[in-house]
Amino acid sequence: MNERDMQAQQVVTHMMEHDKFSQWLGITVLEIKEGYSKIQMPIRDEMVNGFGIAHGGIAFSMADSAFAFACNNRNNLSVALDTSINFTKAVQVGDTLIAEAKEIHNGRSTGLYQITITNQHNEQVAHFKGTCFRTGKALLPL
Repeated sequence: MNERDMQAQQVVTHMMEHDKFSQWLGITVLEIKEGYSKIQMPIRDEMVNGFGIAHGGIAFSMADSAFAFACNNRNNLSVALDTSINFTKAVQVGDTLIAEAKEIHNGRSTGLYQITITNQHNEQVAHFKGTCFRTGKALLPL
């Protein structure tokens, strides 16, 4: 692992330690590289809506966490400026979701990220796009 990816891992570890919502979701960080994140999450009973399928906010929240980990891991505090999601397949209790965030553009003041969410059968269940604003402030004193 190179030095920049080690720093990225350190930033995301710090973020996860303080991110009570991602902890509640049951997110596990699988892989972190500069401008990239891959996370996993199980779908539990309390995550379903009145139709018996996972609430759309659950997949959105997972994608938002993957987005945050990818756009902040250079230790430049970044916040969401614009996000959108498309749902492509219903998510069921017992599914395990994997979100992979890839950086499309890394600008001085903004970044663009594409997050793909798949289930345990490698079927795409959602596609999320996020634009972040970079504040120029460090998350950690590295």
